[in-house]
Amino acid sequence: MEKRIFIYTNNTEMSQSIEKTLRKKLLKTDLRVFDEYEADNTDLIICIGGDGTLHEVVNGLFIQQTVEPSEVTIGVVAVGTGNDWIRMYGLPKTYSEAIRAIKEGYTFLQDIGEVHYEQSQFRQVRYMANVSGVGFDPSVTKIYEHYKALGKRGKHLYAQGCVKSFLSYKSTGVKVWIDDELVHKDLLFSAAVGIGKYNGGGTQQLPLAVADDGLFDITLIRPMYWWQILFRLRKLFNGDIYSIGHVKHYRGSTLRIESTPEILVEVDGELLGNTPLEFKMRKQAVRVVVNKEFLERG
Repeated sequence: MEKRIFIYTNNTEMSQSIEKTLRKKLLKTDLRVFDEYEADNTDLIICIGGDGTLHEVVNGLFIQQTVEPSEVTIGVVAVGTGNDWIRMYGLPKTYSEAIRAIKEGYTFLQDIGEVHYEQSQFRQVRYMANVSGVGFDPSVTKIYEHYKALGKRGKHLYAQGCVKSFLSYKSTGVKVWIDDELVHKDLLFSAAVGIGKYNGGGTQQLPLAVADDGLFDITLIRPMYWWQILFRLRKLFNGDIYSIGHVKHYRGSTLRIESTPEILVEVDGELLGNTPLEFKMRKQAVRVVVNKEFLERG
């Protein structure tokens, strides 16, 4: 039986070009553009875009009620800005190699985070495939999105947003409960909660994360002066973040965050709402295409 495949794109010129390539390389399949979702009639969704596009696909799988999300495989051809999710699995950045990985068909059941937050005084829920940021990270995302709305482009914009946000951002009084245990009641600069290791365009805020262990990795960063960050900047990229005294690492299957005043949350790079927040684990809930080498590393 031929595979039934949908394509979901971020509608950029690059993604449209890749879609044409996919149609040439997957001629023997039923290949259709993801329009109105038909989960019970789909084997594979090929997501052409970045972390935000993957976020949309994952949430579509959980919103529908026809089949279990794990019954549909997701393959990613990364053409976004950050592309942090693919780093976890060693997936190629070149789209021709990404298509090759999809055709090889090696898959993995990864965890998904269920994130409850507040927006306009209403409780909302989203599903997280990679990492959520609380506090400083979403303040950077807000500035970055403002730059994009102004028509600005370039990888330097995120770094520029980091600097601008750091100069204005104020640490907030935050309470954090992990598996119902209060672990933090003090000022907090930033928190990262994740399934994956990477966010923010390659920083490793969660270097010890395991994508199928049924636990969130949680990094809490207490307030720091700019020079303390500057001299330790490389530790954010080389996986040595937990050697910094202001940084604490935790694991758990549930998480609750409250703050005064409210602080923002972003999920997979998407700016959503604010505290209070609740995170609940969905263990091995989505099947994704990975590199063969990732599975061999175990």
